[in-house]
Amino acid sequence: MKISSVLTIVIFVSLYSPLAQPQNSSSEPQSNNLLIIANSQLTLEISDPLLASKKDMLLDWIRYSAFAVENYYGQFPVKKYRLQLKTYEGSGIRSGHAFGGDDPYIIVNLGDHVTEQELNKDWVLVHEMIHLALAELPRRHHWLVEGLAVYIESVSRVKAGHLNQETVWKGFFRGMPNGLPKHGDEGLDYTPTWGRKYWGGAIFCLLADIEIRQRTNNRMGLQDAMRGVLKAGFSMNKGTTIETLLKLGDESTGQNVLMSMYQKMKAEPVSTDLPELWQSLGLSLVEGQIIYDEDAPNAAIRSKIFE
Repeated sequence: MKISSVLTIVIFVSLYSPLAQPQNSSSEPQSNNLLIIANSQLTLEISDPLLASKKDMLLDWIRYSAFAVENYYGQFPVKKYRLQLKTYEGSGIRSGHAFGGDDPYIIVNLGDHVTEQELNKDWVLVHEMIHLALAELPRRHHWLVEGLAVYIESVSRVKAGHLNQETVWKGFFRGMPNGLPKHGDEGLDYTPTWGRKYWGGAIFCLLADIEIRQRTNNRMGLQDAMRGVLKAGFSMNKGTTIETLLKLGDESTGQNVLMSMYQKMKAEPVSTDLPELWQSLGLSLVEGQIIYDEDAPNAAIRSKIFE
């Protein structure tokens, strides 16, 4: 079958199961190019004929990724969006970018020979879909945008059954030292380096998750705060201030954790004692393996984060 230079597929992305099938409806006829899975409308654009020939495999990857995001937030972040798949020669998934506004869209760069195994291990699309769940912020606050995406991407994939906890903790052990302030750094709002933006933001998210759980006897966490932000309508469809988002998150948990932490860390280079943090969670890395201590003070919190 001849494949056109641009393949456009309208998908209603699965919001309850990564294996959900299109629902038959006499008023909405099914075809290979139209899937009704729930109520988030996705327009998929593929410009490369070789990649377009892998349509079914790509749709499984999109469902798989969308489920992790919906499962974490309780809903998919936006009612409709576009996903543009660009290609380069080779395999794998190289990068992605999300854009907001009335017509939000995501661009992901894929190898034209990408494999199903590579798609099943991918984190890029989940990361970019998570961006859709937060209103656009001024550049100096992008540490929160990226930090949430790094942290929630990892947690949401475990919750969806796509990763195990050990893989995530190994990644945090390796990555979070990059987020600690270096000599000459200022607070998160004023140090836009790669490490502080991505991993400094992720440290903020982990600390906030732990603090919320400590204050609520482990009944609530960062997930509840971010669900509240999204439910209030602050997806990537609009822009706002960081104060608005953090206050909404705090209102959702009944705690003043996010704003309090932000006031402390926005301008000052607050350092986190990561070895002490791992010990409190009952975590140690020994010869490349995570060892768990269930008697640690925050061991129950550590487990609850992924439930």
